[in-house]
Order: sequence, then structure tokens, then C-alpha cells
Amino acid sequence: MDELRRHGTVRVRELARLLEVSELTVRRDITALAARGLLTKVHGGATLPIDLDPAPARRPRPAATPFTIGMVVPSLDFYWPSIVSGARTAAAQLGVHIQLRGSTYDQDEDRRQISRLIEAGQVQGLLLAPNLDGEGADEMIDWIGALPVPTILVERQSAPWTPTPRQLEWVRSDHALGLEIAVRHLHEHGHRRIGLVLSKGSPTSAHLAQGWLKACAELGLPSGFMVREGVALDVPGHRQIIEGILNRCRRSRITALIVHSDPDAMSVAQYLTERGVAIPDDIALVSYDDEVAHLAEPAMTAVRPPKARVGRVAVEMMVSRLMEGRRRPAQRVLILPELVLRDSSVKRASAV
Repeated sequence: MDELRRHGTVRVRELARLLEVSELTVRRDITALAARGLLTKVHGGATLPIDLDPAPARRPRPAATPFTIGMVVPSLDFYWPSIVSGARTAAAQLGVHIQLRGSTYDQDEDRRQISRLIEAGQVQGLLLAPNLDGEGADEMIDWIGALPVPTILVERQSAPWTPTPRQLEWVRSDHALGLEIAVRHLHEHGHRRIGLVLSKGSPTSAHLAQGWLKACAELGLPSGFMVREGVALDVPGHRQIIEGILNRCRRSRITALIVHSDPDAMSVAQYLTERGVAIPDDIALVSYDDEVAHLAEPAMTAVRPPKARVGRVAVEMMVSRLMEGRRRPAQRVLILPELVLRDSSVKRASAV
């Protein structure tokens, strides 16, 4: 396909010599690509597609043997099902298959699952969400960059420049901008002292902290109230941790909190309610994730990362890469989150 796009036409004999394969192999590949509508067979070679009849009913049928894309995600619950669902929807529409593997937030397990897909010899591309935190991240990137099939990182990213055989592509939510959206929303509603509670150990936290510092600097807000603690209901000692955070809020005169993620935000909301602290009149809350924020009492304003869209775009990028080869420039895509307004962040107007 690279040669065909470069010259507009290719000859079987010349391709066989260039690729160092038999002419029979080239003819078979041309037949398979023609069945997918990617080229037009002619005597002795092929040309770019010729659409003699643009009517939809006469368009080529999908290939009998479509691409298979391997997908390895660190979890099969909470955040990731929406991403997988988006990927599968796009795959169904594009006529490709997804082979899903669940991993953990562990580099050794990531390598094991990725290696299984490669060794099976059934995938033509990989969508990966490896653990890139802490020691071993650079080695993991180098290892992924040397894999024998195209790879796209999902909700992960490599450094702007990595010394790999090819620059890694990625698609992820723009979490830093999502946090900025939350800060600006609270600022517009009069809050000048805002706090941030980040999930401990989450890969998203670094991006959220970046957005927090940027928004506070641009709006002239103090940025010192940033806590990295897990406070969900299943965290041992979460009530004492929340009490410490709220005591600090009182000392710092904090009037609004942004909490990542939903379980942590709901735990904070529940504790506030037990202590008679009104939401949002006494303190406003915004959650980051919007998985279950609507179930809180009151229903919680939340920043919603575009999880399904991330999965969809990842598959679309991979299919584009597989079809176009090295001629397509590498892509790195950020997709914007959205703010979903509910009752936890805006004070209700007083009755007249």
C-alpha cells in the first residue's frame, strides 16, 4: 500500500523483487486488499481504487479476514469498562476484532499479557495501558517500542521524545484541562479558596495536579491546599483522614473541594452530611470521574472524562495505522472532558 500510494500503480513482478517474496504471494495480497476495497486489481498489478459505481449497494464488502487488535487494560472494573465499550463499538463498525486481556497495575503482569498476545500470532496491533509509574517506566516504554506490531497507548503517554524505533502514539483524556474546568466553574460561582484531594497512587493524579497549578496561577488563587490521600469508604481509617482534611479546610477558610475520584468524593459528602455541614451552602463539592457521582446526596457535580470516546478513537487510530502503514504521521490525541452540573456545587437561590 505504501508503494501504491507513492506511485499510483504497482506491478507484481517489481513488488516481488522489492519485498523479496514470490510473485504468488504478491498476487494473493493484492487479491485480499482488493476484497477490502483498498485497491483495484489490473492485469499484472494494481492501481489505487477505482469507484466505477458510487451507489452504496455496490460498494465492496468487508474483508473475510479482518484485522484483530489486542487490548490490554489494567482493570476490568470501574473506569475501564467504558473505554473497552467504546473500543468494541468502533471495532464492530470498522469490521475488526478486539482481543481483550485484563492486567493489573504491575509492569511484570503487563509484559506477561502483552507477550501472550504477541506469541499467539493473531493480532496485527496493540492498544495498551501499561503501568508507567515509578522505576522501570523507561524500560517498559523501550520494550513496547520494540514490539513487532504497531502500538497505541490508551490513557497513558510516553515522554515527548523517546529513543524507540518509532515514536509511540497515544490517545488519552485531557485530565489537566478537566481539572481546570472544575476550578474555573467554582471560581465563577464566587469561590476564592478551593482545595484539591487527589487519589493516592492514581496515574491520573499527576495530570490533575498540573491542571490545578495552572488554573490557580491564571486565576490568582492559592494553590497550597492539595492533598494526596485515599478517602473512599473501603480505605482503613478514612473517617479520621477526612476529619483531618476538613479541619485543615476550616483553618484555611476553604469553601469548595474538588475530589478525585467518585468513591472518595461520595465518602467526603457522606461524612459532611453526618456532621451537619450543608452541601453546597457550607462547602461546595466537585468530583472528578462521574462514574457514580449522580448517586450521591445531593447529586454531585462532576468532571466526566471522555472514556468511551478514548476507546473509540484508539481503535480508529489503529485501523488507520494498519491500513496506511508508515506513511501516516504519528498521532498523539488529547480528548476534552466535560463538566456535568448537579446540585453539589451551586447554591440554590433563596425563596422570595
